Amino acid sequence: MQLYFLIVYFYKLYVHKDEVNNSLDSFSEGVSVIICAKNEEAKLESLIESFLSQKYHNFELIIVDDQSNDQSRFILKEYETRYPKLKVVIIEPHIKSPLGKKFALTMGIKTAKYKYLLLSDADCIPKSKKWLSYMSSNFSKKEVILGLSIFKKSPGLLNQFIRFDEFNVNLQYLSYALCGLPYMGVGRNLAYKKKLFFNVKGFASHIQIASGDDDLFIQQIANKDNVSIQIHPESIIESIPKSTLSSWISQKKRHFSTSKKYKLKYKFLLLLWSISNFLFWISSVLLLIFSKYILIILSIFIFRIVLCYILYYRIMKKLHVFDMYIFFPLLEFVNIFLQLFFVLLKPKNPEGNWS
Repeated sequence: MQLYFLIVYFYKLYVHKDEVNNSLDSFSEGVSVIICAKNEEAKLESLIESFLSQKYHNFELIIVDDQSNDQSRFILKEYETRYPKLKVVIIEPHIKSPLGKKFALTMGIKTAKYKYLLLSDADCIPKSKKWLSYMSSNFSKKEVILGLSIFKKSPGLLNQFIRFDEFNVNLQYLSYALCGLPYMGVGRNLAYKKKLFFNVKGFASHIQIASGDDDLFIQQIANKDNVSIQIHPESIIESIPKSTLSSWISQKKRHFSTSKKYKLKYKFLLLLWSISNFLFWISSVLLLIFSKYILIILSIFIFRIVLCYILYYRIMKKLHVFDMYIFFPLLEFVNIFLQLFFVLLKPKNPEGNWS
């Protein structure tokens, strides 16, 4: 089972090559960049400057302030007078909107004047001034673009665990998309045509869930023919990971609560990889302790680890987590128990959180 996933699915990402250099100048239409923010006054200056400094000839930046109770709206309005490309949408605190940020995102999409949309978050910074050019270049052939978002590296074990967990998420959704099974994107770096949003009536089918705008929605609009991935180094978005274990646990609980709404085929695919990974490590440890066929068990174990090292050498470089390459078996071992812990945790009112 492990060999099947590694060779059939993840090998696709291993051999994937960006064709962006041939299409970078082939797409020239206007693009609307949409970011939703809630109580983010401290980040607004760097956010606006980094996104407005993109070297793309025709775009607008839409920031939706969703009922913030800090000074965000006043800061945004001041910036709007300075920058012609900036458009601000204010959702007043008294407006009774559905749960989560989906209402704010919907307002941003309805405000967009261009038919191509590129989404990110308020805690994100593009790694390059060509981010917009590289992401939008895929629109020359496809309607949905799944971009790569990474967490900023910092000292500490928690940062390592969070980044390795994100690596596993990126590894799966990018590999499966390349195999014609797009089941999610990351809302920090995601693009699609505006008409797709209205074709499925936006988030109407899962509006009661706080999250889901980047996985449940992608399952509605993406298919093997209209989706592409973009992982060029200049197309990457970087964000700050959670700094405490409790905040990371809350985030993961929300994500797991959303995965329960996935289509059956994606549930099966994700569960199969997780179970096989768990059983591989548990059976390896138990058999190495209790089995009399130590050499056979050890050979199989080493073969799988070496195969992963071969595949992950290039994949981890592509996904910008190569600093964890040497220690990936240890991180993987810890990660399977963390995932089990998250699954067993019962979500506490996941629908009530702004995501």
